Amino acid sequence: MDRFEFQRLAAERLEDAVALLNAGRFGCAYYISGYAVECALKACIAKKTKQDDFPPKDASKCYVHDLAKLLDIAGLGLVFADEASKDPIFRANWAVVKDWSEESRYLSRQQKQAEEILIAVNDHQHGVLRWLKGNW
Repeated sequence: MDRFEFQRLAAERLEDAVALLNAGRFGCAYYISGYAVECALKACIAKKTKQDDFPPKDASKCYVHDLAKLLDIAGLGLVFADEASKDPIFRANWAVVKDWSEESRYLSRQQKQAEEILIAVNDHQHGVLRWLKGNW
């Protein structure tokens, strides 16, 4: 997959999360919100390859579902730290999103949890996805 496919998937998964939340499918809305961030981070990694492609399968370190690790693999650690130090709302949004994991697909979530992660991802001024779009 190339970075543009990951960008498209991030936007599509965000729309899916909104639809799932509106349908009362809170566990799925939570999971898909985090998955949108994972796709956005993988778009950032693909950009870093300078070929716009996600690394080949033998680059196993990139094939993880840990958002903090993907942030580091994308080379965004310092840029992230700078943004987080300047924007406490962004920092708080990341604090909500960073706890997402692939295993969350197996867990039930309350409406509040699904709303919190979706807001943290989708906040148009301080959201995680907004910031990642500036780096992909």
